[in-house]
Amino acid sequence: MAQNAQVTLSGFGDEAANQKTAVQQFAAFAAIGLQYYSLRFIDAGDGIKNVMKLSKAEIQTIRHLENEYGLNVASIGSPIGKVKLLDIDDGTKNAYVPFKKYLDKEVKKACDLAHAFETKLVRGFSFYHPKGTDPWKHVPQVVDQLGQIAEMCLRSDLTFGVELEANLVGQNGEILADIHRQVKNSALVLIFDAGNLTCQGYTAAEVLEQFRLMKAGLGWMHIKDYRHPEASKRQAHIDEETLKHFVPADIGDSGHEMIFKELREMLPKLDAKLRRRGIPGFIMDLEPHVKAGGQYGGFSGPDGLGVALRSLCRVLDFSKIDYHIRDFDDIVADRGF
Repeated sequence: MAQNAQVTLSGFGDEAANQKTAVQQFAAFAAIGLQYYSLRFIDAGDGIKNVMKLSKAEIQTIRHLENEYGLNVASIGSPIGKVKLLDIDDGTKNAYVPFKKYLDKEVKKACDLAHAFETKLVRGFSFYHPKGTDPWKHVPQVVDQLGQIAEMCLRSDLTFGVELEANLVGQNGEILADIHRQVKNSALVLIFDAGNLTCQGYTAAEVLEQFRLMKAGLGWMHIKDYRHPEASKRQAHIDEETLKHFVPADIGDSGHEMIFKELREMLPKLDAKLRRRGIPGFIMDLEPHVKAGGQYGGFSGPDGLGVALRSLCRVLDFSKIDYHIRDFDDIVADRGF
């Protein structure tokens, strides 16, 4: 009997830890059975820092603890691309950094971190266009800037994933698919996130259509879901700090079952394509936000992340997609006898 297609499970480490310490994150991930995590915010002994601010000593501490807990980094959860596209006061608090300076300093730092943590993936975004303007008008500039980021990643043998998220130029699958088509660089892929569409007012059918548009550029997937407490309508701008109705993947409004059904059919070829780039297959990165969500991160707690993982596994089982969580064979291999 033919085996089902398989995905690699991961999650954002800081989602699982009350105080964001490395030990809390890694203990929670090991306990729920994950072997990969994405690195975003972490306390490695000198306070909570974004991954982009880590010192060499902190990197060494984290690497040592990864080995102790049997973890590997799935992706660098960088905030690259979460800055203003234009130096315009639009009433938001988003920063503007001249792009040449941004590329030479921040993007290079993200690439260096990926090598330090032995991962091939850097997560990023598609820049904030001025609030109230049409995102399509800014696609040419985003294509130029993401093209330069992708080229730097290509030279570093890395892959840059652009996450779908509200309020950025790439706020839906249609725009991101067009950006991907125009950039034409194998180091640039797209990160689908159903919850980031549903919270904007997309219906399950519309979320599925956005997924279909992104298929050609799909690189990995973030797993979160959203359930509206009442009838919703499409919103042009989201107050991200007020989002509080995120739920596990099997009880939200996004329709993950329909998405996974279509994903299953494309997984064999996609998995092979990703592995040729040194990536450990198609990654599903848990970012459930079940206790809190915001512009630069979210929180689920160790209990919430466990709930979210079990919910995801139920949807994967229903969709006939295989996955691996730690079992006794892993314990035997770790203890060496």
